[in-house]
Amino acid sequence: MNILDLFFPKRCVNCKKVGDYICPDCFSRLSFDTEDICPECSRPAISGITHPKCKKKYSLEGTFTAVVFNKTAKKLLYQFKYRPYLTDLKVTLTDLMHESLIQNEEFERVYSGQGNRLLIVPVPLYKAKQRMRGYNQAEILGREMAGKLGLPMTNALLRMRDTRSQVGLDKTERRENLREAFGLKDGLNEEIRDKSVFLIDDVLTTGATLSEAGKALRRAGAEKVWGIALAKEK
Repeated sequence: MNILDLFFPKRCVNCKKVGDYICPDCFSRLSFDTEDICPECSRPAISGITHPKCKKKYSLEGTFTAVVFNKTAKKLLYQFKYRPYLTDLKVTLTDLMHESLIQNEEFERVYSGQGNRLLIVPVPLYKAKQRMRGYNQAEILGREMAGKLGLPMTNALLRMRDTRSQVGLDKTERRENLREAFGLKDGLNEEIRDKSVFLIDDVLTTGATLSEAGKALRRAGAEKVWGIALAKEK
């Protein structure tokens, strides 16, 4: 046991039982049966692969998610993202993401088939929002996943403007809200060019955020981009 746990014991985020950030009972309430969707049209798609009829020049190849954004998952993520921040949850959340993804046959096919061309890029926050929060949750998840998968990570993207919250917006409004909201940082074209990218975010709803961020990477020369999110909202 870590000595800090003696003075500051971990409690289950969901039920507050002492022991860990998610106890066995609450872990059983998590669902790994996520609904795979096409990131272009938001409709169901086999293995999360972009529908051929939806595919455009700069589209994502597809999306992968780990858990359903149910009540228990929501508490875990909210404790990670909002005050009082519990950044130590990064280990628990990354373990959930990693264990789910490596059991996904399509993810394993992509991961094993791209060789040393793969790298991880997190979806960025707008600079003012990141200053206020102090960190970018997608960057933390991306860094932890990079370590688990043995891949490099680069903060290649910028959020060009402070978009309004996506909460309460329908599919069309979400995509319009994020249109051209992302760009590549200066001097990183060569780092991205001809690479395959795992684009990391925390929650996937319609695919609008990952799609728009992916377009910026594709325009910069990335050969292929897959979106990965910890949780899939119903």
